[in-house]
Amino acid sequence: MSDSQQISAAVAKLYDTYPFPPEPLLDEPPPGYNWRWNWLTAYAFCTGQKPPRQDVRILDAGCGTGVGTEYLVHLNPEATVTGIDLSAGALAVAKERCQKSGATRAEFHHLSLFDAEQLPGEFDLINCVGVLHHTPDPIGGIQALAKKLAPGGLLHVFVYGELGRWEIKLMQEAIALLQGDRRGDYTDGVAIGRQIFAHLPENNRLRQREQERWSLENQRDECFADMYVHPQEIDYNINTVFDLIDASGLEFVGLSNPHAWDLKRLVGTAPELMERAQGLSDRDRYRLIELLDPGNVTHYEFFLARPPLPKQTWQDDATLLKAIPEPSPCLESWEHSPQFFNQDYQLVTLEQAPWEFLVASGKASGQQSVGEILATVDCTLDDVRSLQQQQYLLLTPGS
Repeated sequence: MSDSQQISAAVAKLYDTYPFPPEPLLDEPPPGYNWRWNWLTAYAFCTGQKPPRQDVRILDAGCGTGVGTEYLVHLNPEATVTGIDLSAGALAVAKERCQKSGATRAEFHHLSLFDAEQLPGEFDLINCVGVLHHTPDPIGGIQALAKKLAPGGLLHVFVYGELGRWEIKLMQEAIALLQGDRRGDYTDGVAIGRQIFAHLPENNRLRQREQERWSLENQRDECFADMYVHPQEIDYNINTVFDLIDASGLEFVGLSNPHAWDLKRLVGTAPELMERAQGLSDRDRYRLIELLDPGNVTHYEFFLARPPLPKQTWQDDATLLKAIPEPSPCLESWEHSPQFFNQDYQLVTLEQAPWEFLVASGKASGQQSVGEILATVDCTLDDVRSLQQQQYLLLTPGS
């Protein structure tokens, strides 16, 4: 057995022992949403406009117990969804999960990322969250997925960050040292890890980080095992992330948590520093942010695309006036008040005029243009642009 096969077998054994994620199975669709898993909002984020079709093919690459797969089915009612994973135990849970909640448009295959070529056809959206960093060859993995991406398709990736997971790496090594020859016995590793945390001094940095950031989710052994006794993990910094992106052969569209990568939140009160940062490349500016705020860079999430991918900025007034607006499906309680939860579950408050435009767009049900709605609402084109840029509004180019 090759080294890569041994690593894959060890990863499969972990997830057969501790199927992950361990979210409960429901007899109804899962609550809430993740806008990155909604084809409409993901496409609009990447292109500025609503996609021309919704009957797309979606691949959940490394689906685990099917938590993301289930959302992909329920959030995309016209899509067909395929899930693949190398753990037979996790796949069994995924199938049961989707069967119970009515996510019947999901099909599953016992395949690794490297076997994705065995799937027929191409996919419009590929979701690969928390997987590549657990493979023996992340570059080979992302290249295998890139080959299955249709022209104009999107690949969403999530990989770990080394700076924000520094304490985790130390604990992983400590557990492995204490396990010795029993490394690979994951239940033993979990037991040792829990003993360590229970007996470390309260002011110990590793214990403090666990209690501040991870302890709530790590109450479940499945989460603790995934974090601290995983047999394979590669953590990234922004430079090595872009090495991975460049190797994919795909176009980098953008980081899918852009607010975390806004330098203003760190040094926005220093105009001279902000001016100096303007001269940096995007990659160097990202590097600056993670150097200044390392504890919060626990992961990187981003969209890649296979060209051609249309882009619309809506800077031309005539084009914007003809566009057909509709509220994003990933907002909550926006119909009743200008204070509502946005696509990231953050409570926001709109000014009255743009909120009234948002409400009017919802009532129009995609049957009126921006110009027609503006004739009935005291709102400006810049307000409409702001709604679109904040992902509150989807825009379809008009004829």
